[in-house]
Amino acid sequence: MDRNQATGLILFAAVLLIYSFFFSSPEPVTDEQSTTSTEVQDDSASKQTAEPSTPALPDSVKNLQNQQQFGEFSSLVEGKEESVVLENELVKITFSSKGGEIKSVELKNYKTWAKQPLILMDEQSASIDYQIQTNKGPMSLNQFYFVGEKSTVTVDETPAQQLTFKATTASGSITRTYTLPDGKYVVDQQIKTNGLSSLSDQHINVLWEDRLKKQEADISESRRKTYVNFYTTEGDYDYLSASSDEDAERPSEPIKWVAFKQRFFTAGIIAPDQFTEVSLEQTVPTDTMSVKNMTASLSLPLENGQASNSYYFGPNNYKILKKVTPDFEKNVDMGYFFVSWVNKYIIVNLFHYLEKIISNYGVIIILIVFIIKLFLFPLTYKSYIGMAKMRVIKPEIDELKEKYPDDPTKQQQEQMKLFSQLGVSPISGCLPMILQMPFLFAMFFFFPNSIELRQESFLWAHDLSTYDSIINLPFTIPFYGSHVSLFTLLMTVSQIVYTRFNNQLTAAQGPMKNLGYIMPVTFMFVLNSYPAALSFYYFVSNMVTFGQQAIIKRFVDDDKIREKIEKNKKKNANKKKSKFQQRLEDAMKAAEANKKKK
Repeated sequence: MDRNQATGLILFAAVLLIYSFFFSSPEPVTDEQSTTSTEVQDDSASKQTAEPSTPALPDSVKNLQNQQQFGEFSSLVEGKEESVVLENELVKITFSSKGGEIKSVELKNYKTWAKQPLILMDEQSASIDYQIQTNKGPMSLNQFYFVGEKSTVTVDETPAQQLTFKATTASGSITRTYTLPDGKYVVDQQIKTNGLSSLSDQHINVLWEDRLKKQEADISESRRKTYVNFYTTEGDYDYLSASSDEDAERPSEPIKWVAFKQRFFTAGIIAPDQFTEVSLEQTVPTDTMSVKNMTASLSLPLENGQASNSYYFGPNNYKILKKVTPDFEKNVDMGYFFVSWVNKYIIVNLFHYLEKIISNYGVIIILIVFIIKLFLFPLTYKSYIGMAKMRVIKPEIDELKEKYPDDPTKQQQEQMKLFSQLGVSPISGCLPMILQMPFLFAMFFFFPNSIELRQESFLWAHDLSTYDSIINLPFTIPFYGSHVSLFTLLMTVSQIVYTRFNNQLTAAQGPMKNLGYIMPVTFMFVLNSYPAALSFYYFVSNMVTFGQQAIIKRFVDDDKIREKIEKNKKKNANKKKSKFQQRLEDAMKAAEANKKKK
């Protein structure tokens, strides 16, 4: 308790004491009243006397109390709370005249997993508090009553709905203006103070607390994909730990924006320049109706009596987020390094192009597979030819293994010499496949984070953004779950069939042959709880690859490949070793020499 609060409390107690002394004395009792009172007392002798009611404080006392606590703002703490709605075709934001603050946000084009209106936040789950600094101490704008007025304006040639809240004191005013353009999820706020002599600091403290509401059926997956993201003015993106039940951070650099990011939706606050004195926190609640509890404490500069910021309340749609503010699209996880590049510049654009002309997302996924496979076909063909060459020269490789069974180094040296003579590269079959891997990994990030697939059905899958459960088990299998995903099973079977076909092409033996069968089973456990869209994509991709190789096989003649290899053998009979081959051979000899010394 500071000195001002202590002084106010003492004065308030003194006023109550004086009031009790002068205004609570009983009036003289008349004869009639005395007689009635005696009769009542006689009739109620055995009953307890009722306690006298506490008189309500008169307006003069309330005014004095408010004056002591709020100073020049005392006239703003009495009023009637009203709700005012600001909306466009995408979002409906309800404000309270008490504080001129946001009460609730509804995304009009989305529903929860239970098919209920999607309320991103409301006054039961969240609160936003702006505090001004005065000579009476910090004061919350949520304590003041404002008068609201709606109007229609034009912002950058776009019609917009505008809501102005104004609270007027004897000496000045506070104005909060919200602007919501048509067709956008961003609402801008401008705060103006005028003639307020008691303001003691040129900044506003913002405290945003949000108990994120459950929007999806799978609470575990929702929590895994929900965290506080932030972006510094230096261009650094970071987030609080997604795996920890509790995490907090005080960034050392000023912040450009903070986002309470869920799997498919985000509520964010954005500064025109920067927020300072930032403190962020997130915790996992014990109940299953809230995803996470999040808190952001920020300081907003108040320059010349004015401050401004923006809010984003909307879906995690990459194209939409990219238009909000620099790097706000990072709230959609597109993967790392080259995988992110593939998603941002190829997959996203391809997906949205197909989305414009096709309404069925299962068909879109199939077309994406065919387009990517067609684009990568030259690499697939080259990979097949490389494997075919290795298959053709397998007898020569087996001879070397029999010739040098106890000398792996000599065996490798002779194999390298053989590859050089025959004009065959041992990695010619693998390298093209490696170059295709970014597309496979890209889908691992794209589909789980694609809001376009949310609540979209295909075949037996009621929602492509989550797993397709055909059987719910009465028990839980470790690392697998308590359900069976049919698309994941189909993907696993197709991968096993492809592996068997591929082993016949490459004549794989030993551990490598078995590894091809272990991987599909491993993926079955990993992908069982992943979105149906991802498993379906991998299934279709496996089938198309299988078909491609079956077609290529019909047009590739092993005898012609053998004939070409023999020509290379004659041509390269007297060919000198390349520098790379010589260095590789020297390295093998050095390794063998060191091994013998030991």
